Amino acid sequence: MATLRDIRNRITAVKNTAKITSAMRMVAAAKLRRAQEAIVSTRPYTEKFTEVLSNLAGTTFEDYFHPLLRKPEVIKHLVIVVISSDRGLCGSFNTNVLRLAQQYIEQTVPNEFPQAKVSVIPVGRRSSQFFAKSSHTVIQSFPDIFGQLQFSTAVDIAEIVTNGFMNNEFDQVMIFNNEFKSIIKQETICKQLLPVESAQSNSSIVHDYIFEPSRGDIMDVILPKFINTLIWKGMLESNAAEQAARMMAMESATTNARDLIRSLQLSYNKARQASITTEMLEIVGGAEALKA
Repeated sequence: MATLRDIRNRITAVKNTAKITSAMRMVAAAKLRRAQEAIVSTRPYTEKFTEVLSNLAGTTFEDYFHPLLRKPEVIKHLVIVVISSDRGLCGSFNTNVLRLAQQYIEQTVPNEFPQAKVSVIPVGRRSSQFFAKSSHTVIQSFPDIFGQLQFSTAVDIAEIVTNGFMNNEFDQVMIFNNEFKSIIKQETICKQLLPVESAQSNSSIVHDYIFEPSRGDIMDVILPKFINTLIWKGMLESNAAEQAARMMAMESATTNARDLIRSLQLSYNKARQASITTEMLEIVGGAEALKA
């Protein structure tokens, strides 16, 4: 049975833990505010960029071809970009995206692309550590990038996948990341980066653009920038989702710590009451013995 000192020490330890988790929750909330502002301001740009590129790619003229639009008949080499966080203590945030990527590699790829070799570009420390221990080929890792998130990192990743795709080294590139929906909801998604596909629009409106200098020159410029933007958006989404997941995890941990403190305090009071009762019984017993 635990002594009073043991219970007091445990209460002190849990109180210290509650202070730490509460502080981490406030830090995550502050970081989430900045991350949310960044992704909210990026989404309209990305959506409009996608719309314009979809209209251009959907009406591409016959005498134009760009390597990023190449659609291989057989997928022989598939590359996946997996974006995780650099740190833990964010609930199932990393587990969800790594599990989805692993299921895609082990189940989807053998069924849909039986001849495909799979390579990985892990982004974030947790993803890098996970695939470093696996048997999958790692093209290049990008750990410890979310401490100071920079657009140049997205450009570096985009250069690797676009150069490999244009040189026929890769046949398809997918990206896995957590998408920020709300503070209490993050969704794990998988999207195709390459080859670039034109989105199907439900609108019957046909956009008539005036091109200067030419449609081909414009496509040559915006296609690589489009890949940069998609990867950057994925990193921003993952960053915002990570802070939201960590804030909720730390809030839950703080609540659980406070519940445990109340339970330990009750146990301490019961043990202390039992100790006092025992001492009183011993005193009464000693007095009765002296009388006898």
